[in-house]
Amino acid sequence: MKFVDEATITVEAGKGGNGCMSFRREKFIPKGGPDGGDGGDGGSVWVEADESLNTLIDYRFTRHYKAQNGEGGRGANCTGAKGEDLTLKVPVGTTIVDIDTDEVLADLTQIGQREKIAQGGFHGLGNARYKSSVNRAPRQTTKGSPGELRNLRLELKVLADVGLLGLPNAGKSTFIRSVSAATPKVADYPFTTLVPNLGVVRTDALRSFVVADIPGIIEGAAEGAGLGIRFLKHLARNRVLLHIVDMAPWDETTPAQAALTAVSELTRFSQTLAQQPRWLVLNKLDLLPEEDQDAACQAVIDALEWQGPLYRISALNKQGLKPLIHDLQNFLDERSEAIIADPSLLEEEHKTRLIIDHEARENLERLKAELRAKREDDDWDDDFDDDDYDVEVEYVR
Repeated sequence: MKFVDEATITVEAGKGGNGCMSFRREKFIPKGGPDGGDGGDGGSVWVEADESLNTLIDYRFTRHYKAQNGEGGRGANCTGAKGEDLTLKVPVGTTIVDIDTDEVLADLTQIGQREKIAQGGFHGLGNARYKSSVNRAPRQTTKGSPGELRNLRLELKVLADVGLLGLPNAGKSTFIRSVSAATPKVADYPFTTLVPNLGVVRTDALRSFVVADIPGIIEGAAEGAGLGIRFLKHLARNRVLLHIVDMAPWDETTPAQAALTAVSELTRFSQTLAQQPRWLVLNKLDLLPEEDQDAACQAVIDALEWQGPLYRISALNKQGLKPLIHDLQNFLDERSEAIIADPSLLEEEHKTRLIIDHEARENLERLKAELRAKREDDDWDDDFDDDDYDVEVEYVR
């Protein structure tokens, strides 16, 4: 199955049924009066977060969705049937954005959360509604109103408490394998991680948090190099980022240069995201001679002018992981307790995420426009389809 984290669709709510113009016609009952019934309301379009889904692949192939129309009214004061609502199931973490207005219609962050995204049309009135003492035979009716038509963009962002940031081969996948039961691919070459991976870290029986590993970024990612900045949006919902630096790089890049590159690309992607809580994790120290470790670590600290939390680990040998994991758990618990004590903090967090989403959306649209322009300038084949180059992922329970 392909991992698809963005799709564009059109949804249309059902039209309301028209009102009926009818007069009672029965034997021995002359001038029976108006008895035209109202129409039925059109069906609305809803979205619902489903925990069994983890990709938007279905919405890449079916792009138009329409709810059922309401039936027209009938004689004998019969009201038309209401159109059935249409419910679209999406993965938890999906944001629904109106393309035409750039309005966020729904942000589905909880299992079973259900939101209306297109209102069905209202029913028309039959002529029985217009009868009065001075209008005994009304011939007025109204038509049902059309349902809302919206062009939508579905954006999936994985839900995690902690996000891993770093260049390819920094050891992010090894880290998540060492601290959780997740088993992402690990190999001795870069770009082994092609899609986001999630792992649950359990510190004791009742305490745990979720870590998200995304594909590594390289210099020039903001211009589309490597896997680009497409997956950085999955860090928008994290409460803390772990910046993992490879202290024994596979190429000639120094750890300090690698650290600066990651921060630079993150900042170009979203200034707000770059300002969120971030911890520095120096990985693969077991590959350096013990007498060189302090100097190498200090070089990274000086290059970043780092003053925040710092951890020295070896993810493969699980050295230095316990203090990091417990500190992360305590940080997240304190944040949750602070939100319970002051609910306004959650509202501020939500506003910050909306800003990050907006900045990410602008950057991704800019990148897509630049790539389209490049294709046109280079006279690329018109049959080129981005979907042909999506990553194939097999999900195993």
